[in-house]
Amino acid sequence: MSAGTVYGVGLGPGDPDLMSVRADRLVRGAKNIAYFRKKGRMGQARQIVEGMLRPDVKEFAMEYPVTTEIPVDDPRYNEILAEFYESCTSYLRQLSRLEDDVVVLCEGDPFFYGSFMHLYSRLKGKVPIEVVPAITGMSGAWTATEQPITWGDDVLTVLAGTLSEYELTKRMAETDALVVMKIGRNMEKVCRSLKASGKYNDAWLVEYATMHQQTVRKVTEIKEEIAPYFAIIVVHGQGRRP
Repeated sequence: MSAGTVYGVGLGPGDPDLMSVRADRLVRGAKNIAYFRKKGRMGQARQIVEGMLRPDVKEFAMEYPVTTEIPVDDPRYNEILAEFYESCTSYLRQLSRLEDDVVVLCEGDPFFYGSFMHLYSRLKGKVPIEVVPAITGMSGAWTATEQPITWGDDVLTVLAGTLSEYELTKRMAETDALVVMKIGRNMEKVCRSLKASGKYNDAWLVEYATMHQQTVRKVTEIKEEIAPYFAIIVVHGQGRRP
């Protein structure tokens, strides 16, 4: 029995001009699109493709039931999100059984800290599914600083700001180049770890990389206690070069 394909399409860091040719083609030709968003919001992925969709496209907005209302270490957090992802998966499987392709819009790269991964793990082996990779948000961030992120043999470490202060400090101290994501309400903790690891003075905060509201500042200049969702801290490696 034939079935439609679910495409997890990476849209890149935010600027539509940075989408791949394949992503652009799939988005413009899609009869069905799905995307994640907070309740009451358009959603960043949907916003990226504004003006690109065919007039008769059918949209499925997957609204997160929780974001920061419940701590991630609360058992209810995973329970609620698991139920949410199961519901989204059920809808996508239903479309596939109707032999309809569906394009799931993904910010950045689908396999890099993306919500699509939770759908992929549930759909793989049950429906035809393909992933279209993309430029990551961190690539957009370090490019915005106008400096290479790694030289020669530099080791690059990507950390989530949700880690414990001990773990953040330890891993920061061990690496040459650094990217910190998922900062949000963890800004003060991340800054303490940057100071303890000796990387504070070399750190940059990039907000909304590649988007029209992009800002690039040294972390030493920041007074905010909370970073926006699209915020990434970058510390450049200074390794071997000719």
